[in-house]
Amino acid sequence: MHVVSVNVGLLREVEWKNMTVRTAIFKEPVSGPVAVAHLNLAGDQQADLKVHGGADKAVYGYPSEHYSWWREQLPDIAISPGQFGENLTTAGLAEHELYIGDVLRAGSAVLRVTQPRMPCYKLGLRFGRDDIIKRFLDSRRFGILLFRR
Repeated sequence: MHVVSVNVGLLREVEWKNMTVRTAIFKEPVSGPVAVAHLNLAGDQQADLKVHGGADKAVYGYPSEHYSWWREQLPDIAISPGQFGENLTTAGLAEHELYIGDVLRAGSAVLRVTQPRMPCYKLGLRFGRDDIIKRFLDSRRFGILLFRR
């Protein structure tokens, strides 16, 4: 596995369907080393800790190899690292080759695979379209959730 981009985001309030929503799905690439803590990356937050973050979901990895497919599917959207809310945009990390419990190394961090990512409505907010959750699930391009070992 190779880390293409490390992405973090802070909580922000955005308007979505006539309501104000707190989210940290807007992840942006950062340069240089980033510490991996027990619950997340340094400089990163999650809005709803019932379904995001926590020990079993501290880091979200998404394969850069999926980006070309998504660009074909959604040509009107500029897709770049962090677009799916991932903390690590990776190369050489395919979900279908991983198992829960597998151990990976990203820089000096040792991470364990915990589960595939299941999206919430905030992915639709990030992409500005309601159909993205169904498309994401149908694509079987989920990425993986990890915790620091």
